[in-house]
Amino acid sequence: MSYLNFDRTLLVNLEKSLKKETLHTNRLGAYSATTIVDCNTRKYHGLLVTPAPEVGAGRYVLLSSLDETVIQHGAEFNLGLHKYNGSFSPNGHKYIRQYNRDVISRTIYRVGGVLLQKERILMRDEARVLVRYKLIEALSSIKMRFRPFLAFRSVNELCYENNMLNKDYQMVDNGVSMSLYPRYPRLNMQFSRKVDYVHVPDWYRGIEYPKEQERGYAYSEDLFVPGYFELTLRPEEEVIFTAGLTDVSPHSLRNMWAKESERQIEKNDMFGCLKNSAMQFYKEANDKQYILAGFPWFSCIARNQFLALPGLTLSVGEVGFFEKAMKTAVEEMKPFLAGDEAWSKKTSIQELNTPDALLWFVWSVQQYAASEGEEKAFELYGEMVLSIISFIRAQKHPRLLVHSNGLLFTEGRTEPATWMNAVEDGMPITPRTGYVVEINALWYNALKYAVQLADKKGDLHLSEVLDCQAELAKQSFVETFWNGVYLNDYVIDNYADKEVRPNMIFAVSLPYSPLDRKQQKSVVDICSKELLTPKGLRSLSPKSGCYRPFYRGGQLERDRNYHNGPVWPWLIGAYSEAYLKIYKHSGVSFVERMMSGFDGSMRELCIGTIGELNDGNPPFKGHGAMSFATNVAAILRVFTILKKYNNR
Repeated sequence: MSYLNFDRTLLVNLEKSLKKETLHTNRLGAYSATTIVDCNTRKYHGLLVTPAPEVGAGRYVLLSSLDETVIQHGAEFNLGLHKYNGSFSPNGHKYIRQYNRDVISRTIYRVGGVLLQKERILMRDEARVLVRYKLIEALSSIKMRFRPFLAFRSVNELCYENNMLNKDYQMVDNGVSMSLYPRYPRLNMQFSRKVDYVHVPDWYRGIEYPKEQERGYAYSEDLFVPGYFELTLRPEEEVIFTAGLTDVSPHSLRNMWAKESERQIEKNDMFGCLKNSAMQFYKEANDKQYILAGFPWFSCIARNQFLALPGLTLSVGEVGFFEKAMKTAVEEMKPFLAGDEAWSKKTSIQELNTPDALLWFVWSVQQYAASEGEEKAFELYGEMVLSIISFIRAQKHPRLLVHSNGLLFTEGRTEPATWMNAVEDGMPITPRTGYVVEINALWYNALKYAVQLADKKGDLHLSEVLDCQAELAKQSFVETFWNGVYLNDYVIDNYADKEVRPNMIFAVSLPYSPLDRKQQKSVVDICSKELLTPKGLRSLSPKSGCYRPFYRGGQLERDRNYHNGPVWPWLIGAYSEAYLKIYKHSGVSFVERMMSGFDGSMRELCIGTIGELNDGNPPFKGHGAMSFATNVAAILRVFTILKKYNNR
């Protein structure tokens, strides 16, 4: 049986099918996303969504959707589906017999005696979507009508009927070209064969997006339909539609389709899905490579990139992309390390100055060393790691102070200091400040690794100095954070935050731990008892009076809950690594069972990938971004770790 296959029973049930999204991305940061029944439920959905630097930062929805109508013997059957003023129309989902995503996104429609297949591909190196239609079965020729719904807006905004829109169009080979507003690129809509275009501009008003309504945002917009295309299809004949920023020769569309088809990854099991998803986060721009933090609204964020890189690349055999992305990162980190006040204008990697970002870079290098060898890691990244350590030790980091006890101190009451970064009125909702547990676990780990690199470099004095500092940090870490059973989350002045949070797990999972084995086991055990779920670790124990497990409601309510109960799947990576450190081979079967729990996630929320977060209580419903890089990366890393244990 097909892995990502959905039959008519589910597809016609909108309560279920509208909750399942599909995502295609490319290396330019463009994407195509909707639901498995082709009904957009988010303002972020669209058939072609692309960066448009000439307009501004971020991404822009150019082509929202394309409605198809099958016309046979004068009868019209509209295959489109939209929500208007609380009702769905024109109910094209009732004609869908099957949706499959094992290789190419494929939908089968049955309209009377007509069996029509629709397939979709987004080109990897160009902002261009391809949609191929094939008339698999019919008693005679049919006429097809295609009606494009245009938005030409930022993904963060909505479109409303207005008089500023430019309704003019230009004819191109087998299609038309339009740009609705100044500075926007032209959208070229073409077919692989001759087609008639009828220009009857109109607004379709009151299209609603249930996901935005659920999230407490404005959720209704008007979309512009310039007209429609018509052509005739004979049985077993096919036609390709394309929408892109440049016009192409219609004769080239078949070759484009064949080329992109060969690049598709088989998604016939969980690993195949995650491998495909991993590559969806790759971005290449101006000969530089980055990792996007997630879709549809995240850009490249330093912490997320360094956390995700090993899993998204090394775990799927893409060592080359790891090296290219790290080369880009090293070059873009240099102005920051040099104290250049304009560093943020010289990088596309956001939040390099957060207290933990550079320390996660060091961890990422360690993962590369474990995969590709210490010598190669030292050659490529050794100097940068030592520069980072020197930068922090010299008190040059704007948000870190090295105290006399060897620990790192950060101010997190006025600005978020860690991944728990939700804010209310500009102030952190979870103000982790002072000595923060994972920052100092990362610091000890980085110091110990730097000792190893200094030895390789032959700088014995530096090695001795760093080793002494590491031992001081280790002693102070235990004295500061260990409360007899587990680790405090943060400590400042005479206050120790004793909330049971997952951040303590890194003090066990990192290559170098400041804890002894008994302490490590105690940390793993309390995380197992109070935080572990089938979808990852909770961000706060249910025993806490601050526990808010459900990620729902308006923006403020969701932000307050964000890191105070919901489950974050990426934490399962550190937990699994820590668990296997303690229980070794006897723990393999347990971790394998945990991983099997994510198999169902491949058919939830956004199919074939892992969404941003889940509710902290059963049934652990998924929420947030459709696809999240650190989540996908963590699970892929666990597969790699399990493989090593099983090989032994």
